[in-house]
Amino acid sequence: MEINEISFSGQPPVDSYGPGFFRVSDKVLKGPLFLTLKGSINWAGLEDLSPIIENKDDYDVIFIGMGKEISPLPKVIINKLEEAGVPYELMNSPSACRTYNVLLSEDRRVGLAVLPV
Repeated sequence: MEINEISFSGQPPVDSYGPGFFRVSDKVLKGPLFLTLKGSINWAGLEDLSPIIENKDDYDVIFIGMGKEISPLPKVIINKLEEAGVPYELMNSPSACRTYNVLLSEDRRVGLAVLPV
């Protein structure tokens, strides 16, 4: 069996998460988390779509994590994302973090917007 070390080219992976926080690049970040090529960007949560829309050229798809459990996005948010042409996938936050890390390790252009568990 061959073991290869995973490397991430510039964009930070999610190291871990827990109740109310995420750990990224050895820093604990409390509350919602938004990551792109630019690193961690301030984001207040689902009611704050401007960072997601303004940075849409930094990713081919953004994973939106809804917290511990997956739940549907409100229709008004879906409409705003679709009008802005934001490609997104909706899942629970643990799945969003894992999927983001895997695609990031494949050098894919991905973004992450997750609510804490």
